[in-house]
Amino acid sequence: MMPVKKGQNWLPTIFHDFFGNEWIERTKNTSTPAVNIIENDKEYEVQIAAPGVSKEDICVNINEDNYLEITVEKKEESDEKDKKGKYLRREFSYSQFRQTLALPDNIEADKIEATQKHGVLKVVIPKKALPAPKEPKRIDIK
Repeated sequence: MMPVKKGQNWLPTIFHDFFGNEWIERTKNTSTPAVNIIENDKEYEVQIAAPGVSKEDICVNINEDNYLEITVEKKEESDEKDKKGKYLRREFSYSQFRQTLALPDNIEADKIEATQKHGVLKVVIPKKALPAPKEPKRIDIK
């Protein structure tokens, strides 16, 4: 902690010491996409930002522990050649993302659907229909 001089405001120094980022490890260049989860009466909807990713790069499944796993693996190769076939520029790109979500018990697992459009992966998870409320029944005492 830096020494505080007379008349100096000590509060920013304390906040810097506690909330400064020198002791927090930050991940640089992370490619974790944004995820939205929406619930209504009939379904859950998971939306994942996936710009530039084709449906062939995406795998959606339910694992043995009843978790929804969404994996995106994108490999990209870009070449630029001159007329003689010598590389002027060549770039390789690889990115991978995995999101695992616990599924609730009230879903229709065999009716889950996934679509990818305009850079957004959408996974719709229908809920099981609730049984109709039973009418009260009086039981006669014999």
